[in-house]
Amino acid sequence: MIIESLLDTDFYKLTMMQGVLHKFSGTTVEYTFKCRNKAKWDQRIVDRIQDELFHFCTLKFLEKELNYLKSIRFFKQDFIDFLSLYNPNCKHISVRLEDKELQIIVEGSWLLTIMFEVPVLAIVNEVYFENEYPSEGARRLSEKLQMVHSIEDFKFADFGTRRRYSKEWQRIVIETAAKTIPNNFIGTSNVMFASRFDIKPIGTMAHEWIQAGQGIGVKLADSQKRMLQAWVDEYRGDLGIALTDTLGVDAFLRDFDKYFAKLYDGVRHDSGDPIEWGEKMISHYQSIGIDPRTKSFVFSDGLTFPKAIEVLDRFRDRTNVVFGIGTNFTNDFANITPLQIVMKMTKCNGRPIAKISDSCGKGMCKDKEYLNYLKKVFEIGD
Repeated sequence: MIIESLLDTDFYKLTMMQGVLHKFSGTTVEYTFKCRNKAKWDQRIVDRIQDELFHFCTLKFLEKELNYLKSIRFFKQDFIDFLSLYNPNCKHISVRLEDKELQIIVEGSWLLTIMFEVPVLAIVNEVYFENEYPSEGARRLSEKLQMVHSIEDFKFADFGTRRRYSKEWQRIVIETAAKTIPNNFIGTSNVMFASRFDIKPIGTMAHEWIQAGQGIGVKLADSQKRMLQAWVDEYRGDLGIALTDTLGVDAFLRDFDKYFAKLYDGVRHDSGDPIEWGEKMISHYQSIGIDPRTKSFVFSDGLTFPKAIEVLDRFRDRTNVVFGIGTNFTNDFANITPLQIVMKMTKCNGRPIAKISDSCGKGMCKDKEYLNYLKKVFEIGD
């Protein structure tokens, strides 16, 4: 089966899950699947996905997995105790074919459904390509690692679980990078592989953390600040990288005042032009009297290795540059076009919520009227 461990997920799912347990355990949500590029779906694929999900919902955390998580100092004992009782439930997820499009909806308690997204996307990806025979993957991987091994300050992590070609290929690329360029390769978002290869698990928050603020009952204009504060309250200085583009970087910067800028260690880029974003973030830090060289900029939006090198050349002396590379690391072959698949939160406590991106096509909202209102509140243009 594709998912054989509940640790086969991104680290930020667990970090957010602990925050949800402590602060939002009564919150209900909806997640919606979306494929941004063209794909051919059929009933065979749907049936295979359903079979994999049935297996996923039989999994529980093993004792050795709980012990691994317990060794990470900011995971609290009550969270480990909760995980010892947790297993995903198929009643929360529906998968079907509708008008030749794959439809996947997850609904229920945020605490009980937060673990679905990453395994669902990994399952969809691997099932979709299971009859394909990729070529040139090893050669391309070797070229990339050779490209950066002599660049001492090129630091990157694997962010490729959600769109990997397969679990086995992700294992190969992580193991290869860890062995051949250990000074450049700083870790992986995949908790299972981090544990297996004794490398650092990487991740803080995802868009859903900020999005949920739109549905938890605070004034909408204060929702982003509320969730930034909730994160600080939970982790007290750990995991201090803030995601900047849930409502667009300009709306983020209006909320990310000197108070938050001092509390957080840095920021993560996930949409829009990375050079423009970097310049804007540097200007913002300087405008509030903070030296951007004391902060970390994590670039993680659709990166290739040559693009990452270009970004590093621009900012290396002006801030601490780190990269999270996903699809181009774990699904780059000569004869395969990777799926651009996501699963975003679309409701919180029965209310519509939205993600507004700095890149065309990466936003997501089911309610146009609400989206227009949200843009008005946060002074976001079309």
